[in-house]
Amino acid sequence: MKKSTAALLAAAMVIGAVSAAPVTASAEDDAAGEAVLSFKPEKALYAHAVTDSKEKDAWCAWQCEHTDELEEVNVNTKYFFMPSSVDGTSAELYNAGDQAVTIGSTEIKAGETALFDYELGKEYTVVFDGEDITVSFLRSTAEAAIYVNNSNADDNGTDLFTYLTKSKSNSAKATGAIVNADGTVDNTPIKKIKGRGNTTWQKTKKPFNITYDGKVSVAGMEKGKKYSLLANYQDDSLSRNRFLYDLSDAVGIPYASESRYVDFYIDGCYFGSYQIAQKIEVGSSEVVNDIDDEAYLAEDGKTVNEDFPFVVEIDPSASSDDYTVKASDGSTLTIKSPELSSGDPGYGEVKAYVKKKYNDFSNACANPDKKDLSEYADIDSVAKLYLINELGKNWDSGVASTFFTYKQDSDGKYKFFGSPVWDYDNSLGNANGIAGDLNKFGVKDYTEYTGWWCEYKGRRKGSKTSSNIMSNIAVNKYIKEVVPTIWFEEFVPAMQHFDGSAFNEDIDREFYTADKYYALINGSAEMNYKSGWLINTGDWIADHSSLNKAHFDYKTGEYSAYPTKQIYPQTFEGMYNYAVAWFESRAAWLSSQFYDDYKKSLNTGLLGDANGDGAVNSEDALTILRASIELEKIPDELIPCADINGDSTIDTSDAVSVLRYSVGFDDGLNIGLTK
Repeated sequence: MKKSTAALLAAAMVIGAVSAAPVTASAEDDAAGEAVLSFKPEKALYAHAVTDSKEKDAWCAWQCEHTDELEEVNVNTKYFFMPSSVDGTSAELYNAGDQAVTIGSTEIKAGETALFDYELGKEYTVVFDGEDITVSFLRSTAEAAIYVNNSNADDNGTDLFTYLTKSKSNSAKATGAIVNADGTVDNTPIKKIKGRGNTTWQKTKKPFNITYDGKVSVAGMEKGKKYSLLANYQDDSLSRNRFLYDLSDAVGIPYASESRYVDFYIDGCYFGSYQIAQKIEVGSSEVVNDIDDEAYLAEDGKTVNEDFPFVVEIDPSASSDDYTVKASDGSTLTIKSPELSSGDPGYGEVKAYVKKKYNDFSNACANPDKKDLSEYADIDSVAKLYLINELGKNWDSGVASTFFTYKQDSDGKYKFFGSPVWDYDNSLGNANGIAGDLNKFGVKDYTEYTGWWCEYKGRRKGSKTSSNIMSNIAVNKYIKEVVPTIWFEEFVPAMQHFDGSAFNEDIDREFYTADKYYALINGSAEMNYKSGWLINTGDWIADHSSLNKAHFDYKTGEYSAYPTKQIYPQTFEGMYNYAVAWFESRAAWLSSQFYDDYKKSLNTGLLGDANGDGAVNSEDALTILRASIELEKIPDELIPCADINGDSTIDTSDAVSVLRYSVGFDDGLNIGLTK
């Protein structure tokens, strides 16, 4: 019999629960193995994530599959969706039913626990409440599991999931457990959990913000109190956000949010594979950790400083309230810091200051011939933010979830920094986009890994101006001057590490290889999709079934796409591999576009100085001649010096030009050489 109640699946399958008191399985003998749960259980078997009998929060019920609307499917086939902390061979099970049950050869009395030895994937039969139940065990590979429990979230008997999903504004306290893959547990209580997101909040697999009572670390992350639980519902690889957050960290973008793959449980119910990320907040223990939220105030606590730091987000969905301003380019800006309300000291001055400074920055991005962008922005970080959006072909580029931080640079001058990074699930070939918008921009290859994107997003076809700041950044001459060097010297080494062609231990601390990410997410993804979440979530998602992968040879500068399409099956492994292939192919295409400009930027030596000794003479001609017949190799950084005619080939004509110059037959003007 189907049950279509969200409470069944999302709140430990509670039936008629009205009491918020924790349930003790037996009050007689704690040492004998009786279980104590911090939430109201349904009649079911529960598995413990740890072996500590006193731990109350890290329990999960057996569950059947569900539809995308959380309706039960195949109710007599159950799964234990186990976190990575269990050893995969034994688990403590709790019988929350009215009668003793036998699983395998192990009997578990009602209200008691027992250790059960199992094999992953093997089916076991249990007679429970008069029904024959087939049950099997799955084990995650994620870096941690997050448990949140409150059977009485509104003090009126409503379970946590039901209460939270009634309204995104609803929030509740909870008990909880952070269980890392190594089995370590942190039971810091949860001060507040509430819904988050805009489009993503409309999906059944809900994202949440979570605030702990004290600082906590998840699987080695920096300690903090505030985190976002990203559902990644529309990303069948469950990894696009993770890839680009970690890459941002590896290339030195300020305030790149740390994140981890986790399994998420509410009141004992497995909710799927999530990504826990540092929430974009200001404070010493937050992502933006070098800005004081009250730095806008002078020492008297009443007047506003002449200059002060702030963080803004371009957010078209923001309502008109205390925290928003309208920029001259039409963008709606949410002031993330300082957080002020009407009536607070300096409220009006702060909003006016933020608006003016952002308008100046936006105008400088749009008018490079009139304004030197380096006077308004940290060119390096803004260029890197652009590259992350261009590399991902981020649908929201410059339109939403785009952050800028205004603070002092190393010289003490206030400038805009391109950071933090956020929200890239609609990147890396994931989304189809909106046909009408793409036609308006003149973009026909949005889902392909080839083709420019950021400069067109928000810009009408043929227009020289755009209201999208990232579109203007993409074509700003100050940004374009530095992008090739940043790409090849910072992004390319990271991407070569990702694809496994050049492992780098230092990079691996922040940005893993594709194989390592897969090893971390694979088991969690298996549980996520086995529980009922969909691989293909709708027409918004692009076709991920095939791809002609591309390759760039960094020694020769040659770009090529494989002639045969790789086929990707509609499985998690297939979808993950597609995301990786698209990511790597996009990087290859960008390398082909930036290569010539990067090589020119390396040509700081003297044209004709093929041996790098600072002079142009017959020895250079001989070096070029020997290189042309492969008797000698010219270092990569000197090839532009040896390629006299600029045809990208080192041959005898280049040697002759240098020789003529060296013996005075040529004054150097017609071959570009200077003494």
